[in-house]
Amino acid sequence: MDIALTQFINNLSGRVPALDLVMIAITNYGIYFLVAATVLLWWKRYQRAEARNACLVAGLSFLGSLALNQALLLFLHRIRPYDAGVSHLLITPNPDWSFPSDHATAAAAIVVGLWLKMLPRIAVLLGIFTVLICFSRIYVGVHYVSDVVGGVAIGTLVAFVVSQHYRDESWYARRVTKMF
Repeated sequence: MDIALTQFINNLSGRVPALDLVMIAITNYGIYFLVAATVLLWWKRYQRAEARNACLVAGLSFLGSLALNQALLLFLHRIRPYDAGVSHLLITPNPDWSFPSDHATAAAAIVVGLWLKMLPRIAVLLGIFTVLICFSRIYVGVHYVSDVVGGVAIGTLVAFVVSQHYRDESWYARRVTKMF
């Protein structure tokens, strides 16, 4: 089923050149957009302390989930779908292992971190973009569907853990949220 879904989504590529360009742009630059949006939230004019704490949770979730991915990659070695002949590739090949998707992990960590810190409207908007990032990773041929689902699960799990242990009133939070 994983291979069939991956092929179904990847077979949509190559038919509409403009859509291919959009998906390539999203897959290459989508994470940078999410990080930039989170950084811009730091300077939100109203509810500044809440926004800054949400940015810290999102940032810590982002870093923690990517660190967990790197640890998992030491033990999990799944070849990329284009190397297995499952998909055709629209971008430059990646030498890393396929599972889990760093892009999906990072995007989910940011969005879930913002959601859990009570910025639901912003999280929904960025969540829609996260779905596009995840879809684009399969569309361009670099990940299986399960790589993306696994990445989203890891990012979500780490965001929940960070959110549960983060305290707005801690000396760290108070000190960092007053910067800039």
